[in-house]
Amino acid sequence: MDIGSLIAALLLGLVVGAIARALVPGDAFRHMSGPASWAVSTGLGLLGALLGYWIFTGLLGIGDEDKFDWGGIVGAVIGAIIVVVAASAIMKRSGRLPA
Repeated sequence: MDIGSLIAALLLGLVVGAIARALVPGDAFRHMSGPASWAVSTGLGLLGALLGYWIFTGLLGIGDEDKFDWGGIVGAVIGAIIVVVAASAIMKRSGRLPA
């Protein structure tokens, strides 16, 4: 992976993570702001992009072989929503939410 692809993947993760967090009401990360919020959004977005790629390409046979591309943003958003919901449920269940 070259530097351009890495930067594009990180930007995709940030955008997709932010969209997913905005679409999920009451996510466990809503209290965050600034760089911590950006980092969490990027991480959740990247995991969501991988999950969306796996769901659509691996299971359904839809899409191409490129994991982090802007053409797969719908699948990435769907995957990121699943990741945000799952991560929020885990954090709420484990009691790791701020007071």
